Amino acid sequence: MIEEGRALFLQIAEQVEDSIIDGALPEDGQAPSTNELAAFYRINPATAAKGIGMLVDKGILYKRRGVGMFVAPGARDSLLAERREAFAARFIDPLLLEARKLALDADELATLIRGRKPQTAESPATEGTSS
Repeated sequence: MIEEGRALFLQIAEQVEDSIIDGALPEDGQAPSTNELAAFYRINPATAAKGIGMLVDKGILYKRRGVGMFVAPGARDSLLAERREAFAARFIDPLLLEARKLALDADELATLIRGRKPQTAESPATEGTSS
């Protein structure tokens, strides 16, 4: 779960965000404590606290004094909007730029997208092709 080369606190924050997006952590549900996260990932509690603090700063989590951290109302919608924007910037914008270079209009591009099947680890893009 933990990747080399990326800041641990960012990965912790992303894991909590993923749990909110997939519904494992519902709005107003209690989030794992920094000590639980530190024990689970075998990291320094200060590192886990930095990831949780980042989510508090973003308004994704809030603290109930003496009780713990909880998922803020609207957190899932906020995260989905943020991730959709990041997806568009990373994938859609370059796609549209290349489509423009190829003189593809919106209907042609949509047809190409509908005709594609998602690639998985079990079905790589080269499957069925010969060398």
